[in-house]
Amino acid sequence: MSFKVALVSLGCSKNLVDSEVMLNILAGNKYKLTNKAEEADVIIVNTCGFIESAKQESIDSIIEMGQLKSNGKCKVLIASGCLAERYKEELMNEMPELDAVIGTGDYKNILEVIDEAMQGSKVVKFGHQEQVDIHELPRVISTGGASTFLKIAEGCDNRCTYCIIPKLRGKYRSRRFEDIVKEAALLAKQGIKEFNIIAQDTTRYGMDLYGEYRIAELLQEISKIEGIEWIRILYSYPDEFDDKLIDVIADNKKICKYLDIPIQHASNKILKRMGRRTTKEEILELIKKLRKRIPEITLRTSLIVGFPGETDEDFKELLDFVKEVRFDRLGVFTYSREEDTPAYGMEEQIDEEIKLKRQERIMLLQSDISYDNNQKMVGKIVEVLVEGKEHNKYYGRSGKDAPEIDGNVYFSSKAKYKPGDFTHVLIKEAAEYDLVGEEIDEYSK
Repeated sequence: MSFKVALVSLGCSKNLVDSEVMLNILAGNKYKLTNKAEEADVIIVNTCGFIESAKQESIDSIIEMGQLKSNGKCKVLIASGCLAERYKEELMNEMPELDAVIGTGDYKNILEVIDEAMQGSKVVKFGHQEQVDIHELPRVISTGGASTFLKIAEGCDNRCTYCIIPKLRGKYRSRRFEDIVKEAALLAKQGIKEFNIIAQDTTRYGMDLYGEYRIAELLQEISKIEGIEWIRILYSYPDEFDDKLIDVIADNKKICKYLDIPIQHASNKILKRMGRRTTKEEILELIKKLRKRIPEITLRTSLIVGFPGETDEDFKELLDFVKEVRFDRLGVFTYSREEDTPAYGMEEQIDEEIKLKRQERIMLLQSDISYDNNQKMVGKIVEVLVEGKEHNKYYGRSGKDAPEIDGNVYFSSKAKYKPGDFTHVLIKEAAEYDLVGEEIDEYSK
């Protein structure tokens, strides 16, 4: 008898890759996959435990899926991932609907966990973050279309004072160069055209395995694979950027002129308290160098407001920095006070209302910057990766837009497109985050 399994993946793209590895293990055995939780005999919730809002989403999802044990087919409910690694005992003790809790280093044992739970055992597996084999990661691509994430490393050595990830994911471990290239080639044969390169810190790739940074070389090798059109680099920490990487981005036509560089703050005092390894001056110098070498580059960053000790003067410095740099894409998080991190015990914790007001001020500023930047796109022609159709318009993304976090390009066309097709669009209108245009026939043939 075969059972149906549904998997709910929450949190970041790194977690999504783990989910897809589990799906591949399940699909190759006696379980059938379904995207309808109400039809599943087994439900897995791959959780996120990074910040308070993500933790709450994970708990809410477990509760929601747990209801299907009483009014659906579900026989076994499993929590996996970061929240499960972090709060294994609490989850099992306080959520009786759970049959198993498995951490970030045990997801490859999903078959054994399900078998034990099916036999009535309560299963708890954790603490093996650095023992799991990360090199070969056969996956079932769950996102549809022609875009995916390519994880090149696991864990983190940065030790930022606000972050729990090193404790949940272990030390930084690069995947073998040849395994990454092999995976990219296999996925390209399956129709994947856009690869978004991910790790906790992509610029650090290779140092632990090879004694040198090899991200530039890796990008070059992936770009040689037939069928790959776009390569995008995410989570590039600013402290290990070198000219070799900048040159590869500038000169390789397949690599999107797009960089996600999380800087978190602009006050040197706050950066130091955060345990960051760059200064405001070094960040500005890197941005200047990138824009000089790659004038068309799109820069995204993420910021944290309300970190312990952030004064009005520190916040104003950050606000002025955002005005000066004018990032193309920017996200702002309020500081989340997380147990077992150095920042948790710091004095001068900031009131939640102040955090939210500071977040709103930066997002309002960024909205204006983004609108101004998008207005400059009106009248230009952009290449678009088609992702779908709604309300008689196709939508997709340009090379300036990463999946899930950036805006879309909406366009009209008499031609018929399917997800994964490329076309060219003349931009006619622009809002804060999205663009609207029409297909240009002579470019799209």
